[in-house]
Amino acid sequence: MAKGGFRGMPGGMNQAAMMKQAQKMQQEMLRMQAEQEAKTFTAKAGGGMVSATVNGKHELVNLEINPEAVDPDDVEMLQDMVIAAVNEAIRSADNEAASNMSRLTGGLNLGGLF
Repeated sequence: MAKGGFRGMPGGMNQAAMMKQAQKMQQEMLRMQAEQEAKTFTAKAGGGMVSATVNGKHELVNLEINPEAVDPDDVEMLQDMVIAAVNEAIRSADNEAASNMSRLTGGLNLGGLF
């Protein structure tokens, strides 16, 4: 190892500077994670007949069903709309979390490192 840093590292970045940068990134990630968990994501299905809201922790926090969507002879349709709305809201939360992580890491895939 070269004195004051690792061979091949840009600008001769030393281990202390790398650790400081990693700690800064981890703090930023924790801040972003807390913000994400506090947000809500809403999606609709069945032409707006069903609306589902999840938070950033993937918890269902609100479900609205238009009374016109309730047909005792077609419960399966209502079930499908609920599932579709919940899944779409979760996808929205996941997409935003992935986008935030990509911005934080500069597009690097750290795969579970953080």
